[in-house]
Amino acid sequence: MLQIRNFTKIYKGGKKAVDNLSLTVEAGDIYGFIGHNGAGKTTTLRAVVGILDFKEGDILIENMSIKKNPVACKKMTAYIPDNPDLYEHLTGIQYLNFIADLYEVSKRDREDRIRKYADMFEITKNLGDSIGSYSHGMKQKLAIISALVHQPKLLVLDEPFVGLDPKAAHLLKQVMAEMCKQGTAIFFSTHVLEVAEKLCNKIAIIKDGRLLANGLTSEVKGNQSLEEVFLELTDENVQAAI
Repeated sequence: MLQIRNFTKIYKGGKKAVDNLSLTVEAGDIYGFIGHNGAGKTTTLRAVVGILDFKEGDILIENMSIKKNPVACKKMTAYIPDNPDLYEHLTGIQYLNFIADLYEVSKRDREDRIRKYADMFEITKNLGDSIGSYSHGMKQKLAIISALVHQPKLLVLDEPFVGLDPKAAHLLKQVMAEMCKQGTAIFFSTHVLEVAEKLCNKIAIIKDGRLLANGLTSEVKGNQSLEEVFLELTDENVQAAI
């Protein structure tokens, strides 16, 4: 579903944010992408969804290059950033219909999906209010619903549990698991290692833009916890003591 091939991103000034990254997310995967702040996670996710341009390497979605076929790739993808930037002058329902229009979702399908997820995340009564009046958590929920309304084949999330209350975070995990059973590929970054260990069938660990480990979660962590493995691989003090 998603293939990242030798992806390198160098910002102006020569800062190399990501260095020769390659990994594959298959249909049905819940793939956790973990690393310290500044490791290159958000840069990678933004390149995957076509927000950030790059010269070196390529990113394929369903064997189509995001460089050469950006519109076709984006039609199959949904992205939830860590801090959703929504149109605050719109009401919640206006925004959801706007997104559904962009993805050409039928009236019946959008109504069914909006009703399902708005009820699930308990914001149905707020859909008529302007987004500017929403709390951060409510905006996060609206962004989640907007990402699900067209049933993406690839769902990309950047720290999706930040700002969600415990119940909403639990519901999102359930939705993610349900989508993967239906063949959706999910690629997401998180700092919550316990969640990644329990939820993800595959894991990638990145530091300073370079991939340190990736593969099946059970193989990456072995007999240790994911937290122990992560610290061993990324903490220079721990590495020096080994």
